[in-house]
Amino acid sequence: MLVDADGGLLLFRVSGVPVLLAPSWWLGSLVVVVLYAPLVGRLLPGAGPGLSWTLAVAFALLLGVSVFAHELGHTLVALRMGIPVRRLRLFLLGGLSEVARSPKRPAHEGLVAVAGPVVSLVLAGGCALLLLTVPSGATWLLVAQCAVANLAVAVFNLLPGLPLDGGRMLRAGVWAMTGARASGTRAAVVGGWLVAAALGVWALEGLANGSEDRWLRLGVCVVTGWFVLTGANAELSAEQRRGWPPDLNIAELMLPVLQLPAESPVSDALAASAGRGVVLVRADGVAAGLLDTVEAQRLAARTPRAPAEQAAEQVRADSVLLLSEPGEEIAERVRETAAWQFLVVDDDGRPAGVLRREDLRHAIARRRSH
Repeated sequence: MLVDADGGLLLFRVSGVPVLLAPSWWLGSLVVVVLYAPLVGRLLPGAGPGLSWTLAVAFALLLGVSVFAHELGHTLVALRMGIPVRRLRLFLLGGLSEVARSPKRPAHEGLVAVAGPVVSLVLAGGCALLLLTVPSGATWLLVAQCAVANLAVAVFNLLPGLPLDGGRMLRAGVWAMTGARASGTRAAVVGGWLVAAALGVWALEGLANGSEDRWLRLGVCVVTGWFVLTGANAELSAEQRRGWPPDLNIAELMLPVLQLPAESPVSDALAASAGRGVVLVRADGVAAGLLDTVEAQRLAARTPRAPAEQAAEQVRADSVLLLSEPGEEIAERVRETAAWQFLVVDDDGRPAGVLRREDLRHAIARRRSH
């Protein structure tokens, strides 16, 4: 097992997608164990401290496995639809399948969102049926814990507010009806705020009535309410960044494109790049890449006659933009792709210009400030 750059523990990979365990997962599991152990004595009369703590630890682990199965459902459906998934992360009391790009259609959004709850409900149903064959006692309680954990994961995630799956399903529905993804996001964000408020009310109700599970309820509600509230706000911010000013035309921001042989001296290519984007083309007609002017300046200072290809930034599939793409999709692609310049092509695949990340960012920021 390896440690990822952001501190997550790499457990394994599923269909090439890394599965990470964030440090906060341990904290969340510890909270569940501490709050759940005292309840075991009430659920299983006669259970000693050792058995109570063992079953509490088992419940925390089953909850983690349940969340993993839930997120795996999202991941596999997204991959099936051609949506790349960066990683699957388990943290605190939840998990997240991090897709590399947003679904392009409401149907895709809805199908990916519903996949997780479906997996959880199937597992909950399977455990419930298994209870009919298991004798009463610690084993029965363990299977019941698994059923409850999966049912809880499914029901909670079906609540209609972002960032929960129910919120994504709500966004997909509003998006399909209005044709505007932003409208769906705003409706689902409001739903997220209401879900967080409802969790707070439920926790306070338990404290006021002296409920046996009041402390467990309070702990879970505080953590999940914070998760929902911050997630909803993050979704709203992301949607605002994704927005495309109506008066902005991508053609206004593109640099005119100049094609040069890849073996051209880097000093000549650098001189020709003033106010233009340079595509370096090999003798066989294949693009070697876009001239990286910063790297070209370093190379020209050392070896002015070196081939310009040595200072090329590779043109990858995700760094090619279609001129006819909607502005929102262009903005999202630029934001999510690790490149500072993009080749823009027309519908026939011919180079139409070069778009620089900073030029797009400044243009959008200027229009939003007015």
